[in-house]
Amino acid sequence: MNKPSERATPVSAILLVFTSGILFSLLDASAKFMVMSGMSAPFVSWVRFAVHVGVVFLLFRGWADPAIFRFRSLPAQILRGVFLFGSTFFNFFALKTLQLAETQSIAFFAPMVITALAGPLLGEWAGWRRWVAVLVGFVGVLVVTRPGLQSFEIGHVYALTATLCYSFYVIMTRQLGARETAQSLIFYSALAPAVLMAPAVPFTASLPPDVLHWVILVGLGFLGGFGHLLLIKAYQQATATALAPYPYVQIVWMTALGYLIFDQLPDAWTLVGAGIIVSSGLYILHREHRLRLRDRSLPNAEDETIAKGL
Repeated sequence: MNKPSERATPVSAILLVFTSGILFSLLDASAKFMVMSGMSAPFVSWVRFAVHVGVVFLLFRGWADPAIFRFRSLPAQILRGVFLFGSTFFNFFALKTLQLAETQSIAFFAPMVITALAGPLLGEWAGWRRWVAVLVGFVGVLVVTRPGLQSFEIGHVYALTATLCYSFYVIMTRQLGARETAQSLIFYSALAPAVLMAPAVPFTASLPPDVLHWVILVGLGFLGGFGHLLLIKAYQQATATALAPYPYVQIVWMTALGYLIFDQLPDAWTLVGAGIIVSSGLYILHREHRLRLRDRSLPNAEDETIAKGL
């Protein structure tokens, strides 16, 4: 049985991933600010999902459009929401003790996990060129962030658990994207965590001390809601394997926010690592251009198989 051939990734899907990365970076920076201010991490994560539900309901006019409630498999929708809940919940705990650069460096293991899981779970096998590009990009991320895992602590356990949960969330997003509506995917991904975490709210609630904290707390739901909507749209246009390298660009947004909010200045190692990441990205763009030319010119699958060796 032949493996599915590589396909060119639509530019629109890449741009959607880039934009969602900006929103998720803002989400992480805001969450770190909140938990460092003394807010309860479980309560902050619950508000993030509760507001997310309200945003999606209003955005898609849930009172008039039943597509937001329609589903083919409710258990699968709930399981996907549980994975997203785990990703956010454990990430917020990690942010309490780790720097943004540390949590992000561990989060960058996700593309590797996704690439490995997409083959057996989705039948989306990566070509060797993309594997090399992903590995080179990841080396660049390690150079930038230098996680220092020799001083392993509970925060690293939280971050690793969050990364594993996120990887399964992405795999399920790709799996369900073809048969579930985008409205239902984004709605149930927030509703499931909000309902699951509701019983703990009375024991973890801590009200924001001022207007600024209220604005940031409510804003978490908007950032998460719109970010995941864009991510769903991206994975409906391209495979999980094809999009796996592009979240590396998020290190740019995280570096900028670290400087602007937490006074974290990039050093020479950061510049070297960024150069490696950019070089890897430029090669990926070159490979995507070759694949687009092939897709336009090749008349059948047999020729496509031959072209993969070019």
